[in-house]
Amino acid sequence: MSVPSEADGEPPSVDARELDELVRSGEPFTLLDVRDRDEFEAWHVDGPGVSASQVPHVKFVQAQVTGDVDSLVGDDPVEPIVAVCGHGEASAHAAEILVDAGYDARNLAGGMDAWARLLVAREVEGASGTVVQYDRPSSGCLSYMIVDGNEAAVVDPLRAFAERYVADASERGVDLRYAIDTHVHADHVSGVRAVAAASDAEPVLPERARERGLAYDARPLADGESLELGDTTIEAVATPGHTTEMTTLVAADTLFTGDGLFVDGVARPDLEEGDEGAAELAGELYDTIQKRLLTYPDGMVVAPGHRDDETPRADDGTVTATLGTVRERVDALSLTRDEFVDSVLADLPPQPNEYERIIETNLGRETLDDDTAFEVELGPNNCAAR
Repeated sequence: MSVPSEADGEPPSVDARELDELVRSGEPFTLLDVRDRDEFEAWHVDGPGVSASQVPHVKFVQAQVTGDVDSLVGDDPVEPIVAVCGHGEASAHAAEILVDAGYDARNLAGGMDAWARLLVAREVEGASGTVVQYDRPSSGCLSYMIVDGNEAAVVDPLRAFAERYVADASERGVDLRYAIDTHVHADHVSGVRAVAAASDAEPVLPERARERGLAYDARPLADGESLELGDTTIEAVATPGHTTEMTTLVAADTLFTGDGLFVDGVARPDLEEGDEGAAELAGELYDTIQKRLLTYPDGMVVAPGHRDDETPRADDGTVTATLGTVRERVDALSLTRDEFVDSVLADLPPQPNEYERIIETNLGRETLDDDTAFEVELGPNNCAAR
């Protein structure tokens, strides 16, 4: 990670993209979060090389008086030290104090707000044709753009970045024809309608979303139906388990699996019907994986809807893997049906923040302004059962 030049009176800083590069490198460093404890515990920057801890900003204010800065970072902290807060102001003060004390410290410019607004695009080199994966590091949400000829489709777009997808399509000189959700998301506010409103894209949702109470107009896509995009056919394959309407999109040699199958795990089955319906959906998830997804050739590329901080990446930096690699990597795929259900139900993470409100919004039954929509989806996605 490069260190930007220091402005007069300000500590060195890194932007959100540079922090993402540092996290992905796996190089060890210390992250000091100066927000309140509850904010830190709810959501903070993490990764394999990150030593993250929370030290409230007030302690840095006190350290200016006492001179006891060393106690704030502990014994032999791994440098660099990146100071983080909500918007980058309190952490800039903390970083300045650390630099004055002789530490290699820098501030996350814009704070967690900037971190949440970062979306990184990478082309999937293992896919035939042009497939762009969009990675939101703050939550692990993954979305896609499929390009063929002068047409494109976005898959699982995020509302917070609707203008980004439209701008990227324009930069490529292609028209957005479809904005598609693989299911009714519970961890982020869908961008399907926002992308459609900002372009000529047609909003598309799985046909069974109607059964969940979809309250806005969208093209229904049923099992076995397809969408034409240039010379590419995008086929819908019903893959229930995470939700009843969960659908995998098959385009050439790529499986856009949404939240049904990840490159290192399987979906959680409890976000639609709660604990009461989780066992039944877990059984459906097993059938989906064994009888539908795993019947495709091992060379197919799995392009999932989410990742976590330790999810392995392909050589091109994307969160993708061949189906054969996923088959070998995910132990749950070799279990019997009963073992699979028991394993999934025993390993459920905390539910995503405000997931019920997000679901209602994505069904069109609740309306959120842009600021509120951005706030309710902050934090980890927690859509996988690991």
